[in-house]
Amino acid sequence: MFLMAVLEDVVLEVGRLGLWMQAVGALVVIWIIVQSITMYFNRKRRLLLEEINKRLKRVETKLNNLK
Repeated sequence: MFLMAVLEDVVLEVGRLGLWMQAVGALVVIWIIVQSITMYFNRKRRLLLEEINKRLKRVETKLNNLK
């Protein structure tokens, strides 16, 4: 009888631990999704800034050639 009560308690604690692990896993998956979306938009902005920088360098060289 005592052994059954201990086993029930152990099974309940393992179940609770499993639920916590599942919740943490869901949060990690959501965090990864948000980070990937952020990286996608940051990549687009970085590429745009690099293009603007190239154009500015071209304009600067043309202006320097006029002097």
